[in-house]
Order: sequence, then C-alpha cells, then structure tokens
Amino acid sequence: MKTYSAKPSEIEKKWFVIDAEGLVVGRLASLIALRLRGKHKPSFTPHMDCGDNVIVVNAAKVLFTGDKLKKKIYYRHTGYIGGIKERTAGAIIEGKFPERIVEKAVERMLPRGPLGRRQLGNLKVYAGPTHPHEAQQPEAIDIGAMNPKNTNYRTAKAV
Repeated sequence: MKTYSAKPSEIEKKWFVIDAEGLVVGRLASLIALRLRGKHKPSFTPHMDCGDNVIVVNAAKVLFTGDKLKKKIYYRHTGYIGGIKERTAGAIIEGKFPERIVEKAVERMLPRGPLGRRQLGNLKVYAGPTHPHEAQQPEAIDIGAMNPKNTNYRTAKAV
C-alpha cells in the first residue's frame, strides 16, 4: 500500500459560511482550523494547502466561558523597550475590530510558516451578519448543532 499525496491539480476547495452568534470562541476556532488545514478530508496532505475557504459572520457575538471576558488578556508589543501593551477580551470585542478575537484564535491553531499563512488567507471574518462572498455560493455549517458544548449557555457570558 502506498501513501497518498495530493497534487495541486487534484485539490478541490469549497466555500463554507459559519454563523458565530452564540458560539464559544475556542471550540469555534478549532473547527475552523480543521477546515482550513483540510484535515476533515480523506485526501489530506500535510505539506499542501488542501483546506477549504471559510467565511465567519457575526464574529462580534461570540461567547466566552467563565470570566474570560474580564480575565483573558491579549498582549502585543510596539517594538520599543518596555512597549508591551495588553487588552482584555471584553475590551477587544467592544472595540473597533471585534473580529480579531476569532482571527487570532484560529491563527494560533494553524502551523507557523508560509503554509500556515497561506491557509489563514482562506479565512474571512466579518463582525456583522453580511459578507461579500455570495458569488462563491458557500454552504452553511451549523457548528452549534454538532455538540451542545459549542453553545454552552450555562457557563458562557454574552458580550
């Protein structure tokens, strides 16, 4: 038996749309990363970009479990000495670009390097309910119906 390795001409990419309203961030990001890498396909090849294109809408309405809205801190550095900056997850979601929460969560689940950056380019995240990719005819995926913990209303805090 030989190991299968997909060639660029054999790779078929589909478009999927996910409504993130009421979904827990980490669980959503792990399923998006799985789709972007292509690990859900039997023709998965680790060194090729065989994943699908994913559109996420309503990213501003994602949920965090526990006290993560207040306690989860995102750090960045300005490049200057002592230039570390921090913001809480709640401050980012209430800010100008709430979709960055989902983008960063997915980015940190993809491999680092040229392949991971190319796969991250297949992710489109929008804070509101509309997106400009209707021409691609994306299929809708209901992440909340896959597992009841994906929409855990008991412990998740609405934004």
